[in-house]
This record gives sequence, structure tokens and C-alpha cells, in this order.
Amino acid sequence: MRLLYVDDDRINTLLFVEACRYAGGVEIETAATGAEALEVAGRWAPDLLVIDLHLPDTTGYQLLPALRALLQAPTLPAYLCTAEEARLVTEPARLAGFDGCWTKPVDLQVILSELARRGGGSAAATGPTPAQ
Repeated sequence: MRLLYVDDDRINTLLFVEACRYAGGVEIETAATGAEALEVAGRWAPDLLVIDLHLPDTTGYQLLPALRALLQAPTLPAYLCTAEEARLVTEPARLAGFDGCWTKPVDLQVILSELARRGGGSAAATGPTPAQ
């Protein structure tokens, strides 16, 4: 599975990359801005998107349709990742076309389970995570 993770926070990015490395079976590219995400996606078509809500040059809500249009993949799986309270963003994220919403700090077990469910990870949800 090829995953594009878009977040301007380097610590969050490092944690997410390590979780994917632990999961196995996941190639990951990262971007810190919407413009960078479009550039990466243009040369490296991902199978899954994880996008932060607040980016320096755009929002996750605006970036998702731009990425899907660029990739000509209107149903490309995508997750919103945000520090906002889940109750405030879950429904808007769904209406914007996201498949789910992960709140920060991210629950690595949830992410690993979802990657495995989508065929991109082999780590058992009950195994240790890099954060433990």
C-alpha cells in the first residue's frame, strides 16, 4: 500500500511514519503543505491519504478534492487527522468525503488496525506499538 501523509507538524509526521514502518507493507511519502502534497501525488500515486485539517496553505477539506481530481480517483480512501475534538469534526469530515477521522494524539492501534484492514499492514492490533 502506498500512503501519503500530509501534516506540517514534524513530530506527528515522525510518529506516523514509525507506525507505518512497524505495520509493514506500507510505502509512505510525506508532505507538510497542500502544494507539496499535490507535487508528491503527481509523481507518486498513493493508495490512501491521511491529511491534517489545518495546513499552512490550505485545509484538509480543500486538499482532499484537489488530490482526488489530480489522481483521477474520486473514491481514493482518505482519513482526516486533527487535534480538534472528534465531535466537532467527524460529521464535517464525512460530508467532505473522508472515510474517517483520526484525532491527535493518534491512537496507533486504530491506525495499525485500519492499515491491516485495507491490506497495507501486517502488524496485529494487539502487538506493541512504537509509542509503548
